[in-house]
Amino acid sequence: MARRALTAALAGALLGAAAARAAYAAFTRRPPVGDAETWSRTNHRGEPITLLEGPAFVAGAGVAAAAVPGLPARVRAAALLAAAGAGGLGAYDDLYGVTTSKGFRGHLGALAKGEVTSGAVKIAGIGLTGLAAAALTAHRPADAVIDGMLVAGAANLANLFDLRPGRAVKVGLLAGAPLLAAGLRRGDPVAAALAALPLGASAALLPEDLGERAMLGDAGANALGALLGLAAAATLGRPGRLTALGTVAALTAASEKVSFTKVIAGNPVLNRIDMLGRRPPEQAPAG
Repeated sequence: MARRALTAALAGALLGAAAARAAYAAFTRRPPVGDAETWSRTNHRGEPITLLEGPAFVAGAGVAAAAVPGLPARVRAAALLAAAGAGGLGAYDDLYGVTTSKGFRGHLGALAKGEVTSGAVKIAGIGLTGLAAAALTAHRPADAVIDGMLVAGAANLANLFDLRPGRAVKVGLLAGAPLLAAGLRRGDPVAAALAALPLGASAALLPEDLGERAMLGDAGANALGALLGLAAAATLGRPGRLTALGTVAALTAASEKVSFTKVIAGNPVLNRIDMLGRRPPEQAPAG
């Protein structure tokens, strides 16, 4: 079983990485929707950047989920649903969303006034997507609810870190590595593959992110979080999943009150990790 788990993890990571790089190259030549300008945004420095990293991640992770050997059909379907659902809803917000309302409080406040924001549509849609993906893999209704909330909550939380180059990917790698290690330690090829495929796809796109040429956007960050939430659901026992869900909920609630960017900048260890591989604030982009 240990060898099968390692083989599944390597296959998931390599397939995800190769497919994500291929998708990014293809999308930069011909975007999936609109043209290059449709996906262009201004980053925190005021410089142009593309959101095409997000669709490339979704495509890469989706190809890996479809092609990695050894996944049961229901698990494969759950991974595809989590990636495509969260990624598609994130892309909708990337392309058509407005920024007048932010966070759960902002979107719910707008909803209370009769305004249905793109963010509210995304929150509801990702919630339903998470529950549907969890229903495919959970053994009991109670587990489906816990797992669905974990998938949806992780999708939202990952997006809250996508504010500086490479940050969301680094958080994803740090969160996913223990899940991958647990799957390998247990000799569980399903858990190992589910953790490995988003890690491979996101790591392959990290140079573009750190180089400030591209960013995950809502499409990529939501999909990354959803897949990691699904991996956690497949790897952890119920106490572990409840702990993970509580952590996700606490961090999401904290984001309404404090700035993650300020907290990270004020902590020497977190700031060092956050700046790893990034160019200094005064440095011009390469090329």
